[in-house]
Amino acid sequence: MPDRPVRRPDLRADCTQCVGLCCVALAMTASADFAIDKPAGQPCPNLKHDFRCGIHARLRDGGFPGCTVYDCFGAGQKVTQITFGGRDWRQAADSGAQMFEVFSVVRLLHELLWYLTEALELAPSLHGPLRHATDDTEQLALGSPESLTALDVLAHRSRINDLLLRTSELVRAGVSATPLNRRGADLMGADLVGADLRGADLRSSYLIGADLRRADLTSADLIGADLRDTDVRGAHLARSIFLTQMQVNATRGDAGTTLPDRLIRPPRWS
Repeated sequence: MPDRPVRRPDLRADCTQCVGLCCVALAMTASADFAIDKPAGQPCPNLKHDFRCGIHARLRDGGFPGCTVYDCFGAGQKVTQITFGGRDWRQAADSGAQMFEVFSVVRLLHELLWYLTEALELAPSLHGPLRHATDDTEQLALGSPESLTALDVLAHRSRINDLLLRTSELVRAGVSATPLNRRGADLMGADLVGADLRGADLRSSYLIGADLRRADLTSADLIGADLRDTDVRGAHLARSIFLTQMQVNATRGDAGTTLPDRLIRPPRWS
């Protein structure tokens, strides 16, 4: 069992404690999100020697809005400070590739911990199995570089997903006897202005560019939903379930958009 249970701040990115892992480990494809092509494992040309972004204050204007959306769930500082003891990928030519691989695994484990932490609050009747799954995931995330690269993280995610599904069903059943099921649905550009989506299953749905202004998403399951450029101005998201900062960062909201207390309102909304 981990020495200290995970806290939500541990699942927030702290770039001051990271060595620019997302700026190196991840690939970029020239598009509306990124101005350049960059292969995985190659540093972004905007990454400075001190691991800070040289255009951080003007990423969107500089053609890198995708960088303003990304969230590592705190994996960057975990891998830098704990897994690799403060070392960075420049210090040893043979450790960079391993560090980047570990980062991708820990990032997924931390995302699962984000969902599990919320599930523990939502479903007291499942506290036992959820607590066990959380402790197990925390322990895996604290593993050595070798154990992390050997981990079948997708199989672990599948096991966790079963619990998250049960949590979702319990929460949504308490809102509507016949909740809307649009799991995995193609809702790109859909007109959902003022829609009653309370208790809806929107897992892995494609809501890219959809109009959700003033929609009520109370207890709607948004795990894995693609919310890029989704208009959520005036939408009720305060009690949506399994919503992440990365999803929120990708939307267009305003002062009338309500969010869960655990999430931060993107500065550009104002």
